[in-house]
Amino acid sequence: MAENFNLEEHIAHGVEKIVSDTLKATLKDPRESAFMLKFAAASRKATKIRQKLAEGGEHIPSFLIASITSSCNLHCAGCYSRFNKATVDSKPVKQLSTDEWLTIFREAEELGVSFIMLAGGEPMLRWELIKKAGTMQNILFPIFTNGTYLNDSYLALFDKCRNLIPVMSIEGGKEATDLRRGPGVYEKLITNMDAFHEKNLLFGASVTVTTENIKEVTSAEFLSSLASRGCRLVIYVEFVPVTEDAKYLAPGDVEREYLTAAMSDLREVYPDMILLAFPGDERADGGCMAAGRGFFHINSHGGAEPCPFSPYSDINVRDASLREAMQSRLFRALRDGDFLDDDHVGGCVLFEKREQVEAMLNQQEN
Repeated sequence: MAENFNLEEHIAHGVEKIVSDTLKATLKDPRESAFMLKFAAASRKATKIRQKLAEGGEHIPSFLIASITSSCNLHCAGCYSRFNKATVDSKPVKQLSTDEWLTIFREAEELGVSFIMLAGGEPMLRWELIKKAGTMQNILFPIFTNGTYLNDSYLALFDKCRNLIPVMSIEGGKEATDLRRGPGVYEKLITNMDAFHEKNLLFGASVTVTTENIKEVTSAEFLSSLASRGCRLVIYVEFVPVTEDAKYLAPGDVEREYLTAAMSDLREVYPDMILLAFPGDERADGGCMAAGRGFFHINSHGGAEPCPFSPYSDINVRDASLREAMQSRLFRALRDGDFLDDDHVGGCVLFEKREQVEAMLNQQEN
């Protein structure tokens, strides 16, 4: 971990910066700005809650990732979720219900969690749950979606509930996107973005960075295309190789150095866009933020996991509170050891060390 790195200050500053940057990006839309001003106040209140708990020795991260379904209509090449069997084609069994998820969201709010990222599978399959999440205005819900289920009903919902922000997955241009996600997906995404732009709705894009597309997705042409359609958030995530024959796609030292330099330049050129890189920004701030250091993950069946790339759990929120889950033995062991600090191949240190994490989990069970 970096010398003098203070996690509490980092998380609090990160939340405030994202809100501040979003406000700057939405000044042309009075409704969006009005919501973000209210959310900024709620975020400051949440920070005080976390700080008070921290004074008592209890760290609460400001981010929660919630995989609200194990269903998805796409079979994207190299999907870690399907590799981990977290996403399947069969009908979901014993998934958390809408009421169970709302209980988790309310408890998260009480603990000072400001951001709950909705993932899957394809989260937009859970219409009723997302609609309920929209009523929780003190929490910002980025929705990581493949974009194929966007329709007029969702557009109306996003217009009404500005705390719901879709983040659509795109891999660059048409060729790169359709190659990974399937024919016609790119055109659907562009149509979605144009519809959002027409209604002045905030949305973002998620980009999986590989050795093949890194220059395209960090080019001025790509960013300008997104910016011209109203995109105000771009999240770059390094590809995690789930098979040996896909390792060549994972960014190495050369690509990481290139991405770091590109991000610095792009932030200067596009000041109205929020540009984030994972795990690059984590490395700069002291290492992986999983296992409750900066965020943690609840899977579709209630298991509390370090992150979506590390599907290991020793506690379920059906049997324990969210607060207890954050302090699980597995999470504490990962935070207290050196698992989260080392360098690694691809975008996830815990995926790279999965055999060690499994051994640790088995040791605890025995």
